[in-house]
Amino acid sequence: MINRVVLNETSYFGRGSRRKLADELKSRGYGKVLLVSDATLVEANVTRMVSDILIEAGITYFEYLHIKPNPTVKNVQDGLSVAQISNVDAIVAVGGGSVIDTAKAISIIMTNPEHSGVTSLDGAVETRNKGLPLFALPTTAGTAAEVTINYVITDEVNMKKMVCVDVHDIPVCAIIDPDLMQGMPQILAASTGMDALTHAMEGYITKAGWLIPDMFHINAMALIYKNLEKAANEKDEIAIEKMAYAQYIAGMGFSNVGLGIVHSMAHSLGAFFDTPHGIANALLLPHVLRFNGAVCPELFRNMGRAFGLNMDNLNDDEAVEKVVSAITELSKRLGIPQTLREIGIPEEMLPALANQAINDACTPGNPRDVTVEDIITIYKEAY
Repeated sequence: MINRVVLNETSYFGRGSRRKLADELKSRGYGKVLLVSDATLVEANVTRMVSDILIEAGITYFEYLHIKPNPTVKNVQDGLSVAQISNVDAIVAVGGGSVIDTAKAISIIMTNPEHSGVTSLDGAVETRNKGLPLFALPTTAGTAAEVTINYVITDEVNMKKMVCVDVHDIPVCAIIDPDLMQGMPQILAASTGMDALTHAMEGYITKAGWLIPDMFHINAMALIYKNLEKAANEKDEIAIEKMAYAQYIAGMGFSNVGLGIVHSMAHSLGAFFDTPHGIANALLLPHVLRFNGAVCPELFRNMGRAFGLNMDNLNDDEAVEKVVSAITELSKRLGIPQTLREIGIPEEMLPALANQAINDACTPGNPRDVTVEDIITIYKEAY
């Protein structure tokens, strides 16, 4: 079997590493950039931590700051217009997954204008050209969009989250600076951290798993399980830094093997109800893990050991349940909602959610084959 790994050309890690941005832009000959961020980060002065560097370096930049959580086709098209009118030669994305995903789509369309309708990018699309050079500075420890070949855009007309997969969208440079993550609100740190844990766990048990991504996933889930609570609830600086690296490591893994139905089901919730992605993943993760445990219990033993749990002398069911219980209790300590009812999802919508989830790009990677009826059952268990 031939396996492929795609990663960034260059990445920087550590507090203050954002200052390498100017050097990277100048050394590559880029002097006019589109700065993509969102209004919340502007108000919190996080975006300014990067824009000041551009100003000091004398790099001309134009702003696109109108990105919503669960970014839409319109967000992409509006940002694309700014990039085209300004004739930029690179993009700098400062934000979480929503910002970086939007920047990826803009980057791709800038060099592949035949996809300007955006919806044609849905799925695994073989675009002709590499996207406009993208420099990604994440502000959340969750999505790992800065190191993946994936991005997710909501098609509001068809109420669908498009999972776009394209090797041409990966940022040329990722800068993981924990200073940019220090001010995250508790629930954002908690939910994005649970998103990263979902990436590590789903990526580890996916059908396409193999040695190198497995190595990334096991180390990522160990770091996340041991540091997320301190990072989110206590704002511990060391834990926040470890979470910054852990989510990137998880991205190195899952980007190259895919995910499973936690993400498929979460995408449906986001498309229909604008549910924050990290909340949706965290809420669904224990239920999907329990469903999948029947086909890969030995992998659950490995995950439990990564968490520091004693997995000796357990039968298969006990091993699976011990891991599921550990994740559930972590989620509760982080203040994550535990039921779909709690976040206002109408029970009568579960079949519609399931029908969309079964066709999601992440579903084929699930370790256990699944039907619409199975997904409905899991939604009901989470209700």
